[in-house]
Amino acid sequence: MTEIRTPRLVLRRWLDDDLAPLSEIQADPAVTENIDDGRPYSLERTAEQIEVWEEEWDEEGFGMFAVELLGSGELAGAVGLSVAHAPGEVAGQVAIGWRLGRAFWGQGYASEAAHATLEFALQDRGLDRVVAVCRTGDRASVNVLGKLGMRAESTARHPVHGHEVTVFGIDLTQYEA
Repeated sequence: MTEIRTPRLVLRRWLDDDLAPLSEIQADPAVTENIDDGRPYSLERTAEQIEVWEEEWDEEGFGMFAVELLGSGELAGAVGLSVAHAPGEVAGQVAIGWRLGRAFWGQGYASEAAHATLEFALQDRGLDRVVAVCRTGDRASVNVLGKLGMRAESTARHPVHGHEVTVFGIDLTQYEA
């Protein structure tokens, strides 16, 4: 079982007990406004998503981690890697992404978890490049991406949802652990 510990967090695979707290996090419109179509997730949609994430772990050797607070064991959200499907210019590349409950915003958890995930991708999994697809105007995510050393490379229109996205990228030669 893949697990990463940071000073304040545990990044780990998904457990059955994670469904209810993640569903509560993803039912918050503020959490989902910059994800996919922006609509909150139902319990069923969250369960399907965890299943897809776990399948990706089994097939690819990476996926979305559950983000747990080290001290309390509370689920803060998700961070991890997935194979990008859109926009077309990054389809098939490995993308980093995250979502944390609103109670965990502004405390550096997203940056801490994302940094550990990027290190995992480039050093442990041997990837040469990682991308991120961010809804244009999502300042909080852009801030985290900047802390990771990722740079904006292009903009595109999301082929399914129609909103503008910015593509960020970093390769192994640009990465500073």
